[in-house]
Amino acid sequence: MTTDGELPRGQNGAEPQLLLTSLLGDFWYWRDEHIPATALVRLLADFDVTPDGARAAMRRLAARGLLSTSRSGRTTAYGIPPRTAEVIIERTHRMLTFGSSAPEWDGRWTVVAFSVPEQERSVRTALRSRLRALRFAALYDGVWVSPHDTAQQALDLLSELGVDTATVLRSTEVPGCPRRGSPREVFDLTALAAEYRAFADRYEPLLQRLEAGLIGPAQALRTRTELRVDWRRFPETDPDLPAELLPKEWARPRAQRVFVRIYDRLGPLAEIRFRQILATVAPELAELACHHDSATVAKLYAGLGDRRAHGDTPFEQAAEARRLEEVARQTRSRG
Repeated sequence: MTTDGELPRGQNGAEPQLLLTSLLGDFWYWRDEHIPATALVRLLADFDVTPDGARAAMRRLAARGLLSTSRSGRTTAYGIPPRTAEVIIERTHRMLTFGSSAPEWDGRWTVVAFSVPEQERSVRTALRSRLRALRFAALYDGVWVSPHDTAQQALDLLSELGVDTATVLRSTEVPGCPRRGSPREVFDLTALAAEYRAFADRYEPLLQRLEAGLIGPAQALRTRTELRVDWRRFPETDPDLPAELLPKEWARPRAQRVFVRIYDRLGPLAEIRFRQILATVAPELAELACHHDSATVAKLYAGLGDRRAHGDTPFEQAAEARRLEEVARQTRSRG
């Protein structure tokens, strides 16, 4: 329960690189101007990141191609690399809309059956982890299933890993199969449901505080950013099952509504704080910062057209690597 003097905090303290990309992704995309490093240090100080930690995060992000760099005299500044704004819009749209509805289903399953010898254990481990990232689950040790039409992705994965003793099928379940052998039984949503409930319970009290005007700009910036970081793991680990396979009283809709309402409501206040900090170093840049709510992101996404991402930017590659790491971590934590 959140007391009057507290705001919910992320379950795991977000690391500086993730905080910084989230902040710039929220308030600075589609801007060519670079922000002085000193201003970014002060932004991250609002999240208890030390100056050394902040500068190290900037250097690492720049080295990975996730930030562009410029210098003017002794001043180093950082910005959003070319083509990254479109990626940010796509990912933000995905984040804000994920969980608003369940995907349609034609009743067919994508099935991957494989046999990988014991001496290639590392390949087998990688295959299982990557299949889970594609929203498959294990029906049996070497038989994995998904209600999504991901046959081509599975074929690409098998080719990438060099697994040629495998079969990919699109099939339906014959009525009357034993319940314990049904693909419908392989997706254990118990732990995920608990995480959704915990998310909603942690953040929902904020709505009353917002209505009462009890949240200031500094709190809004911190909470909105941590809310975003907390939510973003769900699209990466939730199998996103069709409605026919979900339990009654599924916990995700409530959590999704809480996320979007608070994200949108905190935007204007958080923007004020972002501008306040930026103005202490570069007043001419402060007025350029702006937040984006779910409605404006939807419009920006609809207007992308053929400028949509194609998976070849450093930002997308880093995001995919993080997604695979998150899937592996969640798998370990859920046993």
